[in-house]
Amino acid sequence: MSDSPVNLHTSGVPETRIDPVPPEQSDALAEALAVQGPDRRTAIAAVVSRWPTYLEAWARLGDEGRDTIERYAAYRVGYHRGLDTLRASGWRGSGYVRHAHEGNRGFLDCLEGLAVQAAEIGEAAEAQRCAEFLHQLDPNQYDAPGSSARS
Repeated sequence: MSDSPVNLHTSGVPETRIDPVPPEQSDALAEALAVQGPDRRTAIAAVVSRWPTYLEAWARLGDEGRDTIERYAAYRVGYHRGLDTLRASGWRGSGYVRHAHEGNRGFLDCLEGLAVQAAEIGEAAEAQRCAEFLHQLDPNQYDAPGSSARS
Protein backbone atom coordinates (compact mmCIF):
# COMPACT_ATOMS: atom_id res chain seq x y z
CA MET A 1 0.00 0.00 0.00
CA SER A 2 1.24 3.46 -0.88
CA ASP A 3 1.31 6.52 1.35
CA SER A 4 0.71 8.72 -1.71
CA PRO A 5 -2.75 10.28 -1.82
CA VAL A 6 -5.06 9.49 -4.70
CA ASN A 7 -6.25 12.66 -6.40
CA LEU A 8 -9.81 12.29 -7.61
CA HIS A 9 -11.44 15.07 -9.57
CA THR A 10 -14.80 15.74 -7.99
CA SER A 11 -15.75 18.04 -10.84
CA GLY A 12 -15.30 15.45 -13.59
CA VAL A 13 -12.65 15.14 -16.26
CA PRO A 14 -9.94 17.81 -15.92
CA GLU A 15 -9.74 20.50 -18.58
CA THR A 16 -6.59 22.34 -19.65
CA ARG A 17 -6.56 25.81 -21.13
CA ILE A 18 -3.61 27.33 -22.92
CA ASP A 19 -3.33 31.04 -22.20
CA PRO A 20 -4.09 33.35 -25.12
CA VAL A 21 -1.06 34.98 -26.72
CA PRO A 22 -0.26 38.65 -26.13
CA PRO A 23 -1.96 41.09 -28.54
CA GLU A 24 1.39 41.92 -30.16
CA GLN A 25 1.59 38.34 -31.46
CA SER A 26 -2.03 38.01 -32.58
CA ASP A 27 -1.85 41.43 -34.27
CA ALA A 28 1.32 40.41 -36.14
CA LEU A 29 -0.34 37.20 -37.32
CA ALA A 30 -3.46 39.10 -38.41
CA GLU A 31 -1.25 41.44 -40.46
CA ALA A 32 0.55 38.47 -42.03
CA LEU A 33 -2.74 36.78 -42.88
CA ALA A 34 -3.91 39.97 -44.60
CA VAL A 35 -1.02 39.79 -47.08
CA GLN A 36 -2.16 38.58 -50.49
CA GLY A 37 -0.38 36.27 -52.88
CA PRO A 38 2.85 34.33 -52.43
CA ASP A 39 4.22 36.82 -49.88
CA ARG A 40 1.58 35.67 -47.37
CA ARG A 41 3.48 32.49 -46.50
CA THR A 42 6.68 34.50 -46.05
CA ALA A 43 4.89 36.96 -43.75
CA ILE A 44 3.49 34.12 -41.62
CA ALA A 45 6.93 32.47 -41.48
CA ALA A 46 8.33 35.76 -40.13
CA VAL A 47 5.78 35.64 -37.29
CA VAL A 48 6.75 32.03 -36.50
CA SER A 49 10.40 33.03 -36.60
CA ARG A 50 9.81 35.86 -34.15
CA TRP A 51 7.61 33.80 -31.78
CA PRO A 52 8.45 30.11 -32.33
CA THR A 53 6.10 28.97 -29.55
CA TYR A 54 3.06 30.70 -31.12
CA LEU A 55 0.91 27.68 -31.98
CA GLU A 56 -1.67 29.39 -34.15
CA ALA A 57 1.11 30.83 -36.29
CA TRP A 58 2.44 27.29 -36.85
CA ALA A 59 -1.07 26.17 -37.82
CA ARG A 60 -1.44 29.01 -40.33
CA LEU A 61 2.05 28.27 -41.70
CA GLY A 62 0.88 24.70 -42.22
CA ASP A 63 -2.21 26.00 -44.02
CA GLU A 64 0.04 27.97 -46.38
CA GLY A 65 2.57 25.19 -47.00
CA ARG A 66 3.75 24.91 -50.60
CA ASP A 67 3.32 21.16 -50.69
CA THR A 68 2.17 18.21 -48.58
CA ILE A 69 5.52 17.67 -46.88
CA GLU A 70 5.95 21.34 -45.97
CA ARG A 71 2.40 21.40 -44.54
CA TYR A 72 3.05 18.15 -42.65
CA ALA A 73 6.29 19.52 -41.19
CA ALA A 74 4.75 22.80 -39.99
CA TYR A 75 1.78 21.05 -38.37
CA ARG A 76 4.09 18.51 -36.74
CA VAL A 77 6.32 21.21 -35.24
CA GLY A 78 3.23 23.07 -33.99
CA TYR A 79 1.85 19.85 -32.52
CA HIS A 80 5.05 19.08 -30.60
CA ARG A 81 5.43 22.65 -29.39
CA GLY A 82 1.79 22.45 -28.38
CA LEU A 83 2.40 19.37 -26.24
CA ASP A 84 5.13 21.31 -24.43
CA THR A 85 2.76 24.25 -23.97
CA LEU A 86 -0.04 22.00 -22.71
CA ARG A 87 2.28 20.42 -20.14
CA ALA A 88 3.41 23.87 -19.00
CA SER A 89 -0.29 24.77 -18.66
CA GLY A 90 -0.89 21.86 -16.28
CA TRP A 91 -1.95 19.08 -18.66
CA ARG A 92 -0.82 15.69 -17.40
CA GLY A 93 -1.57 13.55 -20.42
CA SER A 94 -5.31 13.26 -20.03
CA GLY A 95 -8.38 15.42 -19.86
CA TYR A 96 -10.07 17.85 -22.15
CA VAL A 97 -8.46 20.54 -24.28
CA ARG A 98 -11.55 22.27 -25.63
CA HIS A 99 -11.68 24.04 -28.98
CA ALA A 100 -14.09 26.57 -27.47
CA HIS A 101 -11.18 28.11 -25.54
CA GLU A 102 -9.31 30.43 -27.91
CA GLY A 103 -5.86 29.64 -26.52
CA ASN A 104 -6.27 25.94 -27.36
CA ARG A 105 -7.17 26.39 -31.01
CA GLY A 106 -3.64 26.69 -32.41
CA PHE A 107 -2.66 23.34 -30.89
CA LEU A 108 -5.86 21.64 -32.01
CA ASP A 109 -5.54 23.11 -35.52
CA CYS A 110 -1.98 21.76 -35.74
CA LEU A 111 -3.13 18.33 -34.59
CA GLU A 112 -6.01 18.31 -37.06
CA GLY A 113 -3.73 19.48 -39.90
CA LEU A 114 -1.21 16.79 -38.96
CA ALA A 115 -3.94 14.14 -39.18
CA VAL A 116 -4.93 15.30 -42.67
CA GLN A 117 -1.36 15.55 -43.97
CA ALA A 118 -0.37 12.21 -42.43
CA ALA A 119 -3.19 10.61 -44.38
CA GLU A 120 -2.01 12.45 -47.51
CA ILE A 121 1.47 10.93 -47.28
CA GLY A 122 0.17 7.44 -46.51
CA GLU A 123 0.79 7.46 -42.76
CA ALA A 124 -2.60 5.91 -41.98
CA ALA A 125 -1.67 4.85 -38.43
CA GLU A 126 -0.51 8.35 -37.54
CA ALA A 127 -3.61 9.90 -39.09
CA GLN A 128 -5.77 7.53 -37.02
CA ARG A 129 -3.89 8.31 -33.79
CA CYS A 130 -4.25 12.05 -34.40
CA ALA A 131 -7.98 11.70 -35.10
CA GLU A 132 -8.45 9.64 -31.92
CA PHE A 133 -6.47 12.17 -29.89
CA LEU A 134 -8.60 15.05 -31.22
CA HIS A 135 -11.75 13.19 -30.24
CA GLN A 136 -10.39 12.46 -26.76
CA LEU A 137 -9.40 16.09 -26.24
CA ASP A 138 -12.74 17.51 -27.35
CA PRO A 139 -15.43 14.94 -28.21
CA ASN A 140 -17.99 17.72 -28.74
CA GLN A 141 -15.89 19.31 -31.48
CA TYR A 142 -14.30 16.31 -33.17
CA ASP A 143 -16.20 13.20 -34.21
CA ALA A 144 -14.87 9.80 -33.31
CA PRO A 145 -12.46 8.41 -35.92
CA GLY A 146 -14.32 6.56 -38.62
CA SER A 147 -17.46 8.69 -38.41
CA SER A 148 -18.57 10.58 -41.47
CA ALA A 149 -18.43 14.26 -40.46
CA ARG A 150 -17.22 16.66 -37.81
CA SER A 151 -19.71 17.97 -35.31
